[in-house]
Amino acid sequence: MWSSSFLASPKLTLLPSSSSSSSSPAHPKIQTLLCFTQNPSSTVGINVSKRHLNISILTLLFNGGFLLDKAKSISESGDHLQRYTDSKDGFTLLVPSSWIKVEKAGANVLFEEPEKRSNNIGVVVSPVRIKSLQDFGSPQFVADKLINAEKRKESTKEAEVVSVGERSGQGHVYEFEYKIDSTRGGIKRVFSAAFVSSKKLYLLNVVHSDNPENPLDYSTRLLLEQVLHSFDALLLT
Repeated sequence: MWSSSFLASPKLTLLPSSSSSSSSPAHPKIQTLLCFTQNPSSTVGINVSKRHLNISILTLLFNGGFLLDKAKSISESGDHLQRYTDSKDGFTLLVPSSWIKVEKAGANVLFEEPEKRSNNIGVVVSPVRIKSLQDFGSPQFVADKLINAEKRKESTKEAEVVSVGERSGQGHVYEFEYKIDSTRGGIKRVFSAAFVSSKKLYLLNVVHSDNPENPLDYSTRLLLEQVLHSFDALLLT
């Protein structure tokens, strides 16, 4: 899981980009309400506008309740995140405060959950010849390389990509989520991120058990996704 050999030979595959934008008048029903209230005899516009406002209020209440539940689930997990920065290798990320930093060959840094050490967060930094991960290929191309590397392991029974994405950081960051069924620890959920900076490949793996009898719960997933999204290169000064 800590190998970066899949990036051994660069392949120039440019990622196509697309953008779309749309614009529309804001709250046309509210404008109707303001117009019709000046005429007491006109009630149709008022009724439609009130209905629109009621729907909007209900939507806000629903979304607000969802966000509160989301925050509550994180707080109930009994853990919070703290910033870890490696100034020598030039990367930073958030890690759960209760997880323990340990030494492991092949990993530049590794954190393990005290209660179950197979749940871990690790970073590998390796020199490469490319200047950007986009020079190597698209997010899907890199995801395929990652999953094929996992499938070649003798311990792997099954592996599948769940999602592929990308985001902007100090550089361009690819993000992946995949599941592995292994003879070593059963089914695991892996959140992975990769970027290239200063001719070095940075690879993050966040590994957590996800067996059917004890699946990954909602609050823990949110916590691990925050770790994934926090992984980035240090700002050069």
